[in-house]
Amino acid sequence: MTVSTAHVATLIAGREARLDAALLERARAVLPGAGAPRWLAEAVAADIPFEAGAPADPRACAASLREALATPIDVVVQPAAGRRKKLFLADMDSTMIEQECIDELADYVGLKAHVAAITERAMRGDIAFEPALRERVALLEGLPVSVVEEVMRERIRLTPGARRLVATMRAHGTHTCLVSGGFTLFTDRVAAMIGFDEVRANTLTVVDGHKLGGTVAEPIFGRDGKRAALIELRQEFGVAKEETMAVGDGANDLDMIAEAGLGVAYRAKPKVAEAAAARIDHGDLTALLYVQGYGCEEFVES
Repeated sequence: MTVSTAHVATLIAGREARLDAALLERARAVLPGAGAPRWLAEAVAADIPFEAGAPADPRACAASLREALATPIDVVVQPAAGRRKKLFLADMDSTMIEQECIDELADYVGLKAHVAAITERAMRGDIAFEPALRERVALLEGLPVSVVEEVMRERIRLTPGARRLVATMRAHGTHTCLVSGGFTLFTDRVAAMIGFDEVRANTLTVVDGHKLGGTVAEPIFGRDGKRAALIELRQEFGVAKEETMAVGDGANDLDMIAEAGLGVAYRAKPKVAEAAAARIDHGDLTALLYVQGYGCEEFVES
């Protein structure tokens, strides 16, 4: 009997776990009409094709698999067709980098804990993003712009897999855009480090050529802007919605994630993880390559 490959479940192990044949068989037992697994990376990631039937609920299926596996392994379920995307948008703070840049800047004026608490509430969706950003930026007034270089050098770290993810997707013809509610003083540098094609972000005012003015240029680029950027780029490059991917972790990523062909919550706040079509809680950013069906032998080093 020929097994339909209408859907595929991708299992990805983080550093604290390991995929093996027993786990794959446990997953296959949950999936209707499951086919033979295909390793994408030995002990790290594998695809299991299956016939989901109609209607299919990929998120519910993925949740059932996670429950059955009962181990720190990410599971993404999606239609098998069209997995490789042609347009990729990614959030920066706590997604492509491990930090929140505004929180690190606030440390230089002794307000990191206060600002970080506001950031957390905004990213959880408990307060509106725009007024929260204005409030935090006002606290940075007078801070030397030169501090940005020190923050970048001493504190900002790329999320593991970031360069490999973008380099591999670009090598296969994907247009990549870094979209951030943060600031161009950081996003331009981070985008260059990772290899993004372009950037959309906010601009901080600078006075006397060397001090932060405590305001951000209007209109603020946030939740609406990220979604609009996805739609604009989709139209510019003639890409179908199903050919797009977006990834983020906070509430201002929700509309972009919902608008993408595959929206991914990466180590995200609860509201985002619950809403996204796919979630990655354990793997690094190369998980987004496995989700597209790339094997590790296809990865490109930047």
